[in-house]
Amino acid sequence: MKAFADLYAALDETTKTNEKIAAMSSYFRSAPPADISWAVHFLIGRRPKRLIPTRELAAWAIEEAKIPEWLFGESYQAVGDLAETIALLLPPAQATSSRPLHEWVEQRLLPMRDWDDRARRESMIEAWREMSDRQRFAWNKLITGEFRVGVSQNLVVRALAEASGVDANVLAHRLMGDWQPTPDFATEILAKTTGDADVSRPYPFCLAYPLEGTVEELGPVHEWQIEWKWDGIRSQLIRRQWRTFLWSRGEELITDRFPELAAAGALLPEGTVLDGEVLPWKDGAPLPFTEMQRRIGRKELGSKILAEVPVVLMAFDLLEHGGQDARERSLEWRRAELERIVAAAGPESHLLASPLVEGASWEELQRTREEARSRGVEGFMLKRRGSPYRVGRRRGDWWKWKINPYSVDAVLIYAQPGSGRRASLFTDYTFGVWDQGELVPFAKAYSGLTDDEIRQVDAFVRNHTIEKFGPVRRLKPELVFELAFEAIQRSSRHRSGIAVRFPRIARWRTDKKAEDADTIETVRALLPPG
Repeated sequence: MKAFADLYAALDETTKTNEKIAAMSSYFRSAPPADISWAVHFLIGRRPKRLIPTRELAAWAIEEAKIPEWLFGESYQAVGDLAETIALLLPPAQATSSRPLHEWVEQRLLPMRDWDDRARRESMIEAWREMSDRQRFAWNKLITGEFRVGVSQNLVVRALAEASGVDANVLAHRLMGDWQPTPDFATEILAKTTGDADVSRPYPFCLAYPLEGTVEELGPVHEWQIEWKWDGIRSQLIRRQWRTFLWSRGEELITDRFPELAAAGALLPEGTVLDGEVLPWKDGAPLPFTEMQRRIGRKELGSKILAEVPVVLMAFDLLEHGGQDARERSLEWRRAELERIVAAAGPESHLLASPLVEGASWEELQRTREEARSRGVEGFMLKRRGSPYRVGRRRGDWWKWKINPYSVDAVLIYAQPGSGRRASLFTDYTFGVWDQGELVPFAKAYSGLTDDEIRQVDAFVRNHTIEKFGPVRRLKPELVFELAFEAIQRSSRHRSGIAVRFPRIARWRTDKKAEDADTIETVRALLPPG
């Protein structure tokens, strides 16, 4: 545990990529396989759910530290992180444990979910008494389910490659899917050669960057394959050893959630992997993504919802062909084989090949792109002809040329503290628009401001609170912000009668007064017909 806690501290204390990779690489070279598996598991974001309610954990820490509750509360407000607050307030350790990470996890953390409150309390206090401040901090992060350390899966892969000498693309593939953090798995992922025993394992997804600059800077239009950018669930449909698997980009196995696509997999040739978007689709066109959410939110999929919200896989790439990795083949070759496979599956298969968009010039495509909203898509995907299918987000070959978002000027009316390192700042905002002289809640947003702007808004909240409702503050309506969002629809669950998708703060409208903000009528004018 000491080595893992030291690694966590090293990663937490630097923002430099090379230093993060060096720290992880050093750890992977020296740690035992059982610890490496769990470390990788946590570093790439596969953390356990919260095992102990925050209130109980804080109460036990207050009791162990022998301090008044108000002092703990003040300390928490100052530090802004529960795990760190507890680690700092506890008395010095009585003895430092030398047990490795995997023993702490497998013998203390995982069994905790089956223990009663008394057993959990005794285990936590015993653990705190055996750990240094640094170990307590990492341990508390695992217990609270808040283990985040600012490294991407790509950085973990690069560190593993540096430590093992295994190609980073191979390692990225080995880390996909539903693997378990065992010593054997650590040995497998770091081996120079290994047989892939997991028949369901997906490939790392190739991701696009938002278009930077003007589209003309990409060069001649004929060097690019143009497709619509679909708004669905990015997924891979896998057919291996006569079995079908559907994986989401979040590495969740979702085959059971989409029986239409499970059946479609049986129509694919053996050894095929398709990349695409799962879309709610009816009468030859996509349904709003909110219709997909109706399916996602149900435990049981009855015939009624399957009929109301059928789905397709809009396939746009072929990653495996005849059991062979096809990612290094050219985009044109992969596209031709994809079209052949989808055509062979038949029109009733729930498989579609993403249509290509033709245009003789960027200017012509710009005009076509303006049809995106009416088609239920988000814009264009631009893919360089001749390119391979790369791992992760790489600049140069795939760009997303999205349509401009909707925007509304709204007034900040409520605020509450954030979480983690922002727990001491008011960073969670609710915005309102005018409706017959009254500001009605319209959307919540948590991102888009700089650190300096956050501090300014936090000061405003503290000095202009009208009412308090627990952690929520109702504010004097003065600050106006431009909100951007991707989609809008009617909603009976919202007071404004409107719901928006992916709202974020586009800019602080210091040039506007509250009375200049938009009205609900202006917002309703953005709603699609129907």
